Amino acid sequence: MKKRVFIIHGWEGSPQGNWFPWVKAELEEHNFESIILEMPNSNFPIQERWLEKMQEVITHPNERTFLIGHSLGCVSILHYLETLKEHQEVGGIILVAGFSESLGTIPEIENFFKKQICYEKIKLHCKKFIIINSDNDPAVPIKRGELLRDKFNAKFIVLKKAGHINRKSGYLKLPIVVEELLKISN
Repeated sequence: MKKRVFIIHGWEGSPQGNWFPWVKAELEEHNFESIILEMPNSNFPIQERWLEKMQEVITHPNERTFLIGHSLGCVSILHYLETLKEHQEVGGIILVAGFSESLGTIPEIENFFKKQICYEKIKLHCKKFIIINSDNDPAVPIKRGELLRDKFNAKFIVLKKAGHINRKSGYLKLPIVVEELLKISN
């Protein structure tokens, strides 16, 4: 059975955006089944709809299932992991420009923070966490990545002057994601 990877974009994102198509193609070269989810209504996202979409597409999660999120996609992955059944576990997650608590600056995404994330529950469903943040992200302060690092005892990678690690900051490829996924999936 092939290893599967699911890429979850963020607010105002799409499957064609940023580095997602490049990472998908690279992982397919390494024999992964690679899927970029198109999250519903990404300009005005509703957490429940995003969760439903993930549950609909990411069926039968197991140790050969890997999740990659960008920005709000990271929050969505954490909420998804909270919903898994007792013995369901994914092989690992990579959170890019990730955060887990309200930024307080984007009203459109505040509904994702009505319920506090239960880090302990998430750790029951995933053992390998890679956190990648930028030291000058205008949207997600680096302390948000440090919080995830600390909560999950995760490997923490800081990219220098990488902005929000998206197309706007020049990221149409992101080799570090492929490298780290290959490490945690072996």
